[in-house]
Amino acid sequence: MSDLYTEIIVKRKKTPKDTILKALLIAATVLAVLAALFTTLGLIAFIVAVALGIADFFLIPTFDVEFEYLYVNGELDIDKIMSKQKRKRVYSADIKNLELLAPTNSHALDSYNRRQDLKTLDFSSRDEQNKSYTMIVKGEKGLERVIFEPNEVILKDMKRVAPREVNLY
Repeated sequence: MSDLYTEIIVKRKKTPKDTILKALLIAATVLAVLAALFTTLGLIAFIVAVALGIADFFLIPTFDVEFEYLYVNGELDIDKIMSKQKRKRVYSADIKNLELLAPTNSHALDSYNRRQDLKTLDFSSRDEQNKSYTMIVKGEKGLERVIFEPNEVILKDMKRVAPREVNLY
């Protein structure tokens, strides 16, 4: 029997909120630099400008996010890639721990959507045109709701591994 290996990259859609926050961070930094150069607040404005520059360095890359789904023989790993430079493993699951997989707007998820104790992890593009699925998985600290956008290969193999838990309608 051969191994099933599938890799998908999903780019998160930028929201207007992301664009506004990025512009505000840059504008605040520029204003602090100008205040340091042209006002009597020199040292204080310089310290604020340096602090904002450091904040820009760490926060601006978080607005450009991609998720990489790596599915190998019933195990799903999700990596977060920021600005196409920094990669971090953000989620791993074994399909044996799957309780339910269904399209995000499916009625099969109604009983889980009412629950307040579920931890929700969104690894989708947040684009309404793409079909996302919600996975309910038994995690280390209870049930987790994972939203992602698998392809047909992943869905078919999940259906093969856990036929009763996977609802594709």
